[in-house]
Order: sequence, then C-alpha cells, then structure tokens
Amino acid sequence: MNSTIAWVKFDVMERFMTDVFKAAGVPDDDAKICAEILITADKLGIDSHGTNRLKPIYIDRIKAGILSPVTNMEIVKEGPTTAVIDGHNGMGHVISKKAMQMAIDKARNFGMGMVAVRNSSHYGIAGYYTLMAVEAGMIGMTGTNARPSIAPTFGVENMLGTNPITFGIPTDEEFPFLLDCATSVSQRGKIEVYDRAGKIIPHGWVIDADGNDRTDTHQILADLSTGAAALTPLGGIGEEGGGYKGYGYATVVEILSAALQGGSFLKMLTGIQNGKRVPYRLGHFFVAINISSFIEIDAFKKTAGDILRQLRASKKMPGQAKIYTAGEKEHLTWLERKDRGVPLNDELQREIAGLRDEFGLTGYDFPF
Repeated sequence: MNSTIAWVKFDVMERFMTDVFKAAGVPDDDAKICAEILITADKLGIDSHGTNRLKPIYIDRIKAGILSPVTNMEIVKEGPTTAVIDGHNGMGHVISKKAMQMAIDKARNFGMGMVAVRNSSHYGIAGYYTLMAVEAGMIGMTGTNARPSIAPTFGVENMLGTNPITFGIPTDEEFPFLLDCATSVSQRGKIEVYDRAGKIIPHGWVIDADGNDRTDTHQILADLSTGAAALTPLGGIGEEGGGYKGYGYATVVEILSAALQGGSFLKMLTGIQNGKRVPYRLGHFFVAINISSFIEIDAFKKTAGDILRQLRASKKMPGQAKIYTAGEKEHLTWLERKDRGVPLNDELQREIAGLRDEFGLTGYDFPF
C-alpha cells in the first residue's frame, strides 16, 4: 500500500498538539509539556511515540474518561534522595517531567536521586526524561511498566508490558549516548506504525496462543488486546536466542515500576475491570546520577566519547558501511528532519485533519 507523506514543520505541529491538548481539557502549561515530549520523539525519529500517539493514546482516552486531563500529582513519601509520587491517573508526561526534575534536584544536592511513581499513564518517549538528566550534566535512567503484551519465556500469555529501561549518558560528542528501547523484540507502537503503512511485521515479533509466529499486523493489534497474541521478549522465542534475558529485564522493570511505590502490575494494567474501561494506572521510576560527585564532568565525557568512538572505529562486518552507537541514529535523524519537520502518512494526515475540525482549531493550513 502506497502512502503519500506530508511534512509539517516541528513548531507548527508542536503548537497544534498543544492546542489539541488544551481543547481536550489539559491546562495550558501541561499541554505544552505533553506536546513538547511528543514532538521530541518525532525529532529523533521515534515515530511510534510522537504525533502518531496524539489521538489514540491521549485524546481518545481523555474522551473515554480513563485519563484525567487535569493532573493532580501527590508526593506521598519523600526523603533527601528519594520520593514516591501518586499521579492520580493524570497526564503521564506532566507527572514524569516533574518526577525526573525532582530526581535531578536531589542528585544535585546529594549525588543521586530516585523517584518512583504510581497511578500514572503513558509517558511518551522514555528518552526525553533521561535527556533531562544529560542536560543537567548527569546520567539519567528511567523505566515504566505497561499494559500486558510480552509472554514470558516458554509461555504464550501476554503478562508483561513492553517495559523499556532507558539510559542517557553525557559525552563530549555532538550527541549523548541514548539507549531507549523496549524489553520486547519490538513494541506495540512500532506495530501501529507498520499498520498505518499497510505493512506486515517481520517474523519473530509476535506469537499466538499456540506459540506460532504471526505477521498479520492489523489483526495482531486486536489480538494483543484480547490476549490471543503476545509480543516476544528481547532475544526472541525460547532460550536459544537469549529470550530469557529480555524476559528477565522486563521483569526487573515491572518490579521497579510497581513494588517500590505500591503500584499496579501485570494483569492489573489491562485497562479493563468488570468488563469496563478503567485507567491503566502505570508505574515509572526515574534515576539521576550526578557525575561530578564521582569525577570531573569533562573527564567523564571524554572517556565516554572515547569508548563510543573506538566502538564505531572497530572492524566492520563484510558489506556493512558503518557501526553505530546508541543515540547516533537519532541525532542523524534530527539533522535530516530539522528543516522538514514531522512526516505524516495518509492515515495520520486524516487523524490530524479530523482533530483540527473536531476542535475547531483555526490557522492550521496543513499541506493535506
């Protein structure tokens, strides 16, 4: 299926998303935070978590009454280096930006900071929060649980979320080390991107209730919600490819996203209770490590940069032109897109136009 791509400037799309969030009841400052985090994903080429998610994950959930547009987060416990926050089912972006800022502030004073969150919602691109730490001269870490999608090794039932664990590390290069990926082979957002493009997904991403490989993208999205299909953990099916490793990492994220804060986990995160849609009540954790508490920041950055440069300069596989390090492709995508903006396929163009018309937003003469 061919798709006509339309490009919209980043500042225009960010302003549009801000207006959509505001029209849906999100307060002005919070709407700006949500839009900023979504547009950051588009800038870095993580299209599965950018404009692509505006309608189905946020606006539709607000309209369904399972996501509160007004965020009333509560600090339920706090110490010098730690805190526990209850998000009361508000906007995950708003809760998470404030939580990571708390971790950074604590690390600035005491060397390290960690904040655990319960009763939150989808928080967008995880790397945004680790980049906050990087910009403060720190190492950032975050993780979140999610609605059940991954089957445990030797299982077929979707039990764990895609549960990313994400790291941001400063370097002396133009871009930081940024590792932002799910603990499954792939994740629901990427499958949604394939579905919008009318493409089948690669083999090994999804299994059915009998353990068979699935590639029928559109039906998979429906079956993931009913439990008739499950994502495979990082490493793939069984143990031969190391699937137990991805399963183990996903479990670590699940525990840290639920046990520290007394939050929900596994099947409690389906978004369904007694046959009715309810808030997802996700949990997150945020860690900031102040590098200057260990070593002078420029020395750290140089060592980190040397490691990455030596990796990229190492012997290449025959037929391969380049070795990349984490964060490099995102930086290259930004350089390619900074003057063009967000690429929107046909279906996403229809969604954006529909939101514009639904909320009566004027002044947006999109090229579609």
